[in-house]
Amino acid sequence: MRRENQSSVSEFLLLGLPIQPEEQGMFYALFLAMYLTTVLGNLLIILLIRLDSRLHTPMYFFLSHLALTDICFSSVTAPKMLMNMLMQTQSISYAGCISQAYFFILFGALDSFLLTSMAYDRYVAICHPLHYTTMMRQSLCFLLVVVSWVLSSAIALVHTLLLARLSFLRGNTLPHFFCDLSALLKLSSSNTTINQLVILTVGVVGITLPFMCILVSYGHIGASVLRRPSIKGICKALSTCGSHLSVVSLYYGAMIALYFFPSSNSNKDKNVIVSVLYTLVTPMLNPFIYSLRNRDMKGALGNILRRAAFSG
Repeated sequence: MRRENQSSVSEFLLLGLPIQPEEQGMFYALFLAMYLTTVLGNLLIILLIRLDSRLHTPMYFFLSHLALTDICFSSVTAPKMLMNMLMQTQSISYAGCISQAYFFILFGALDSFLLTSMAYDRYVAICHPLHYTTMMRQSLCFLLVVVSWVLSSAIALVHTLLLARLSFLRGNTLPHFFCDLSALLKLSSSNTTINQLVILTVGVVGITLPFMCILVSYGHIGASVLRRPSIKGICKALSTCGSHLSVVSLYYGAMIALYFFPSSNSNKDKNVIVSVLYTLVTPMLNPFIYSLRNRDMKGALGNILRRAAFSG
């Protein structure tokens, strides 16, 4: 690889969000509040699961990793976006841009794999309740998380290595608030056929296949509930799976809107707005979904608050 391909640009300019200059202050405060809510809300989930022994189960083991992933996922894009809005700058270094693309892909794929592991956990809980403890043993849960990390790291590394070989001689302006892979490929002056092929191939492994596994899991859950229909059984299934289904709908709904129904070049603002949905809004809502819809989480929070009040 020639050195000039790597150093065709030293930095990129991020155009940011399609908002008016006079609205910058309002949106800065809004996005800062959303990011802080995401970090504090997900940290609270991790803390509750750590401190309450009743939450030391496979479902909450996966949830704690999902909460950590959501913090990291938001932290890849939000701090740089907020800093650019505050300092009225648009630049990000070449190395910073490539690193941002790597970690964005890493934690995005990890989210997908963890949601799939949680769907399998819900399938076992509903369809094989008597064998739950033996099927969802600690070693399996640990293995699922390790495999999720390994696959996500491999996917991100492949994309980043292919991205690093491209030249950017046409310019360095990205119509986005972070270094989005598809935006970088459109900007590149190199042949991106291999990159596009890898996106399609790896997308099957990282997005489509996990989504299909989730659908199959919930298909089995629905069939199991309908075989012995009862109000109690339906309520149990909803209480067990409702939070996870809500998070899956938010995550994959945004992904489908962005990547399966892309907007035309003349309407790029839609891509940026949908990106805000799954990089900031979805990770922020996850703690509320799991805490408000989950009796165990609310009970754990109540116990912690009572303990703090008593000790105070």
